[in-house]
Amino acid sequence: MIELNVSGMTCDGCAARVREALEKLPGVQSVEVSYPQGTASVAVDPGTPASALTFAVTRLGYQARLANSEIPSPAGASVSKGRDKGAQHIAVIGSGGAAMAAALKAAERGAHITLIERGILGGSCVNTGCVPSKIMIRAAHIAHWRTESPFDAGLSSQAPVVDRAKLLEQQQQRVEELRDAKYEGILRDHPAITVLKGKARFVDAHSLTVTLNEGSEQTIRFDRAFIGTGARPSEPPVQGLADTPYLTSTSALALDTLPVRLIVIGASVVAVELAQAFARLGSRVTLLARSRLLSQEDPAVGDAVEAAFRREGIEVLKQTQARRVDYTDDVFVLETNAGTLRADQLLVATGRTPNTEALNLASIGVETARGAILVDEHLQTTVPGIYAAGDCTDQPEFVYVAAAGGSRAAVNMTGGDATLDLSAMPAVIFTDPQVATVGLTEAQALEQGFDVETRVLDLENVPRALVNFDTGGFIKMVAERDSGRLLGVQAVAGEAGELIQAAVMALRARMSVQEIGDELFPYLTMVEGLKLCAQTFTKDVKQLSCCAG
Repeated sequence: MIELNVSGMTCDGCAARVREALEKLPGVQSVEVSYPQGTASVAVDPGTPASALTFAVTRLGYQARLANSEIPSPAGASVSKGRDKGAQHIAVIGSGGAAMAAALKAAERGAHITLIERGILGGSCVNTGCVPSKIMIRAAHIAHWRTESPFDAGLSSQAPVVDRAKLLEQQQQRVEELRDAKYEGILRDHPAITVLKGKARFVDAHSLTVTLNEGSEQTIRFDRAFIGTGARPSEPPVQGLADTPYLTSTSALALDTLPVRLIVIGASVVAVELAQAFARLGSRVTLLARSRLLSQEDPAVGDAVEAAFRREGIEVLKQTQARRVDYTDDVFVLETNAGTLRADQLLVATGRTPNTEALNLASIGVETARGAILVDEHLQTTVPGIYAAGDCTDQPEFVYVAAAGGSRAAVNMTGGDATLDLSAMPAVIFTDPQVATVGLTEAQALEQGFDVETRVLDLENVPRALVNFDTGGFIKMVAERDSGRLLGVQAVAGEAGELIQAAVMALRARMSVQEIGDELFPYLTMVEGLKLCAQTFTKDVKQLSCCAG
């Protein structure tokens, strides 16, 4: 006989549901469930795993724990630290890149997980961010090449007819496929992870309350907790903006029609990517930059992207801010320091706000800065035993950083010792040309006290760019003057995102530019530009043969 403690039942009907679920399991002989006592007594055949019983109960949305037994309880069990002799219980809030990585790694290391998600499984990347945006950007890239390419003298070109509704259907189908394959399907079949659909709120450092989407509440006790709640598009304090139906990146990617005129407020990653995509699909786009494009990057990067935008007819207004926004007769009217602007749609892409305000963090001592959770090098918050990673923290907002942080946090929550080293973190902006960076910019290196030497290689000197007839862009290397050690790389090129990982590995290996210049790189690849740029520290590459070593 196996005895279970079952919490979360609110009536005899709940007890009947639990009994029916248990009776369906192989090896179960008989079941008695008591709602008033919160127990289930299960007679089973020899060898029937107790974990299968608790898992069957937790899948119904209740919590189950083995009574008077040392057999581990599953993720949904209500576990008190120091009392249960079974597996460690970890509560994971969220289901995006950070949360999934944390849940899977912790389960791999023997923990049982309760994962709480208030909305759609998968987080922003697969649902409303990376995946749909890159699909749209790719479609826009193809539309652009069909309209205009460097080979138009010999290849006919014709502007395509863009059916945005069909593109959106294709985009969302792929999103749903990836969400099911990488999130829903994995969670559905994982015996150590129980999913609760609802909103979590911390009660203390070892318990939280979940308001289930169906209306009831459950209290979860945990040994460790992980926060991976991500972030959402922020709303700047512009007069009148909140009263208008403006677009965020989320709603812009879900548009089934293309605006004739589009204004984009913002000049960072999301703003520039979507501005160019809409322009290439047929919208007339005006972009408002408070200072300049990509102001956090080396100035040459923003200048190169701006030049590309202007060649494509995208209007870039620098040093421009909206003072007031109105929406009248289906038209957005913006009052700016550059005059009055009008458009059919307004996209606001000025940053993201961490999803932390509903977690009751301050009451339990978890410190935040402008809503972002502060974490140390082990991904632990200011409260021992509570960890966080991803866009809800003060870390860089990249999904691969989130996943790496979640995985390392799981190691630490389960007794290991792992840190997240961001000294060689690559970043890619999917404009055309792409922007890819790693390490320090020249300004950052100088601020940190390095004596630096830099070189800039225009793409006219890269054979791959020459044969592509696409030489708009550059590769810049920042090195320590005396040792030649590589400190950073900034690249603006058609395939910059594909070459940057080689620079990441060089940084990790603490290679010098001389060593990079001596390496073998395949000819007629864009990554060969790294070798050529490294060689410019000691020679004039214009005087080399096309594939000279």
